[in-house]
Amino acid sequence: MNGIVIIGAGECGTRAAFALREAGYSGSVTLVGAEPHLPYERPPLSKPMGETAQMKLICTLDSLAAAGIDYAKGVSALKLDADAGTVTLSDGGLLPYEKLLLATGARPRRLACPGAERVLDFRTHTDAEAIFANVGSGASVAIIGGGLIGMELAAVFRGKGIAVSVIEAAPKPLGRAVPSRFAEKLHARHAAEGVEFYLERGIAEITGDGVVLAGGDVVQGDLVIGAIGVIPETALALDAGLATGNGILADACLRTSRPNIFAAGDCAAIAQPGGGHIRFESWRNARAQAEIAARNMTGAQDAFAAIPWFWSDQYDLGLQVAGLPHPAHRSVVRTLPEGELEFYLDGDRLVAAAALGLGNGLAKEIKLAEMLVAAGVDLDPAALADPRVNLKALLKSARAA
Repeated sequence: MNGIVIIGAGECGTRAAFALREAGYSGSVTLVGAEPHLPYERPPLSKPMGETAQMKLICTLDSLAAAGIDYAKGVSALKLDADAGTVTLSDGGLLPYEKLLLATGARPRRLACPGAERVLDFRTHTDAEAIFANVGSGASVAIIGGGLIGMELAAVFRGKGIAVSVIEAAPKPLGRAVPSRFAEKLHARHAAEGVEFYLERGIAEITGDGVVLAGGDVVQGDLVIGAIGVIPETALALDAGLATGNGILADACLRTSRPNIFAAGDCAAIAQPGGGHIRFESWRNARAQAEIAARNMTGAQDAFAAIPWFWSDQYDLGLQVAGLPHPAHRSVVRTLPEGELEFYLDGDRLVAAAALGLGNGLAKEIKLAEMLVAAGVDLDPAALADPRVNLKALLKSARAA
């Protein structure tokens, strides 16, 4: 028996390797990772310790050895032969497999303008080290992209007294993932902290002085950082003849178009009950998919049905979003001393919730709201808006019903 091979040693791939052992799998498990480090978590990269990028390890060499996981570090997968059941590695090795998990993640989207090679990516620990090691007192940073990563970095740099400019092609920052109410509040906080915004502006060129905008204006930046999203890593799957789209297409059980090949994490586009496929780009969803993929590779038939969830820390504010808020949903706001909760209803059914408050002060509330979303029941909007109505009591009533 050739065992199980996992391509990608990020959050998803590494958790899947350990989950295989927890599921009782006793065959060989090989984890292939392109980076020259032990597997680490990505979220702490945008939260440096002083001038150094954090590296929060997912596991140690000892824990890998204790679980019987072979870790191929600093090695890339060059070719997948789905017919032969083999993976060719960059060091010349050939790995046969009985089942394969593609957890190849995503890569930063790159600009296509003159001077784009000057732009620094922010995805890996090496990227983070290169950025934080070169931003000193009195420096200026131009960030292209006003999404979550760009805005988190802006908050970090302003906390260090560094001049920050954010350039965004859309009319407002945080427009894609964050509910508009909280996107506006975070935008206002950044402006109050001194971040300069250039909205609805295109990029003409990157120079040694900064960013030349369409129209000729120049945004100064000793460092220019690109934060315009990511592209799923599908090349290996595409070349092997697997079905791809905006990601490696997988069914609800995370099987690809080849039943012995699974996909999970940022690279995977999961089939939805109503049709189509969705990629879920978050740390927690990567962990959930890792566990499901591991169980299903050992014979289970579990479907991925976790509620999408993400969080972001900016200055002293903590944002959390559970579910998929949509502008068409009815919005109900609950104001609390720690901040605000916003609930999103389809009819009277709670389908999503978001929270913005000081630090982690609303963590308990958003967790209860997430559990109410999972309950899939109708709720009284007035009760959701009333801070005197305990969400735990609403959950208890929903479960009893």
